[in-house]
Amino acid sequence: MSDQDGTPENRLRKELPEETPATAPEAVPTAEKSEKAEQDERAEQDEKPGATGRQRLVQGLWPPRVTRAQLIVAVLLFGLGFGLAVQVASNSDGDSALRGARQEDLVRILDELDDRTQRLEDEKAGLEKQRDELENSSDQAEEARKQTLEKERQLGILAGTVAAQGPGITMTIDDTKGTVEADMLLDAIQELRAAGAEAIQVNGVRVVAGTYLTDSGNSVSVDGNKINAPYRFKVIGKPQDLEPALNIPGGVVQTLEKEQATVTVERSTKIVVDALRAAKQPDYARSSSR
Repeated sequence: MSDQDGTPENRLRKELPEETPATAPEAVPTAEKSEKAEQDERAEQDEKPGATGRQRLVQGLWPPRVTRAQLIVAVLLFGLGFGLAVQVASNSDGDSALRGARQEDLVRILDELDDRTQRLEDEKAGLEKQRDELENSSDQAEEARKQTLEKERQLGILAGTVAAQGPGITMTIDDTKGTVEADMLLDAIQELRAAGAEAIQVNGVRVVAGTYLTDSGNSVSVDGNKINAPYRFKVIGKPQDLEPALNIPGGVVQTLEKEQATVTVERSTKIVVDALRAAKQPDYARSSSR
């Protein structure tokens, strides 16, 4: 027999490479493993014969995954919607008074606005006329002097330093309950001014641009002068404008009547406003010419 190392079997073993040990599979990261497990679980749930399309839709939408950008957009949209709602509500409140007014009241308000526009147009025409007279007058110095005197007279009436007379109204407020306050009388003065009043006198006190009213117990003080009810307003202006301005819906008369005060308004072709104010010399302001 031949040597054992020379057998064909031994020669075959020598020629074959040495066996290498099997290596263990690489470890999968935990995060990838959990994500893969979640996907497999979802796939198994989707493959279940009992799961309907609605159930798969719910499983896909819940729990919701909201990003930071989506949250910011949602907050901005909410703020925009809230602002629009507040704007609509405020506009509705402002229009509610006119919406509930009667047709004749609305017509009266429109007439009042037309009258105010006409007064502004007349004032504009007067100023243009003065300008044309100055430009076309042969004696411009004399014309300027006349206009200056007229302007001084007008400013004296507005400042309360000179007496005035003309058409207007007399408004009497009888306050037996003592419910009329200073702010109500101030509203009446402001409404009269807006309607074109040129001179106003209340219980012997001349009302000027700087007039202020305060409550003084059961009475009212005008520029520090205490006056008692009934409050009597003498107003010079166009009666057709002054009276409707006081009687507009929600205006002066209705407000005073809600406080159980009695208001009477009388038109007259001659109202005398003779309460005077002392001319005040300014402490610091001086005329300036350019």
